[in-house]
Amino acid sequence: MKTNSNFKKIKTNKLNQDKLRKKALKSGVNLIAPETIFLSSDTKFGKNVTINPYVVIGKKVKIGNYVEILSFSHIEGAKIENKVKIGPYARIREGTHLMTGVRIGNFVETKKSKIKSNSKVNHLSYIGDTSIGRNTNIGAGTITCNYDGIKKNKTIISDNVFIGSNSSLVAPIKIKKKSVIGAGSVITRDVKENSLAIERSEQEEIENYKRKK
Repeated sequence: MKTNSNFKKIKTNKLNQDKLRKKALKSGVNLIAPETIFLSSDTKFGKNVTINPYVVIGKKVKIGNYVEILSFSHIEGAKIENKVKIGPYARIREGTHLMTGVRIGNFVETKKSKIKSNSKVNHLSYIGDTSIGRNTNIGAGTITCNYDGIKKNKTIISDNVFIGSNSSLVAPIKIKKKSVIGAGSVITRDVKENSLAIERSEQEEIENYKRKK
């Protein structure tokens, strides 16, 4: 019967997960509430790795030393180097490479992107088909607009760049070294080194305005 078949699959999956968790714990991985963590058989762990409750690690994931993954994060097809912190509520998709000291915060999604040492994407951002340099800060709500309806386009962000909150970077685009993007901007052209790029409509204010009833 189909019910028995499903039951057998569930039981087999549970046994497999139990084995993977025990193997990880034996190798020194710190699993907090291991029964809530789901692993893949091909995951490679470094030293002093901590995984918090309710984390899913899919196929083709390599994790370096001194990495912490916070709760409700999902990782697949990614290379994570040393001293990286991820989550909570992060989605790290295939083709992501996080270099030493990178911080990926809550409600951040990455895909086919390389983020170099000590850069931060802390809040509510989508980083797709992107290269980010060293010591760069990506503000809350930043989106790389990588898909034009036909093909995926690249965003290249250099070293020591500051991207203000709620910015949209329309690819293909290059943001060069030590530049700043003003919060709330939609950037459609390359930004020169050591420049401030800002794009906003002028704020209007109507005095003594009466709302319609």
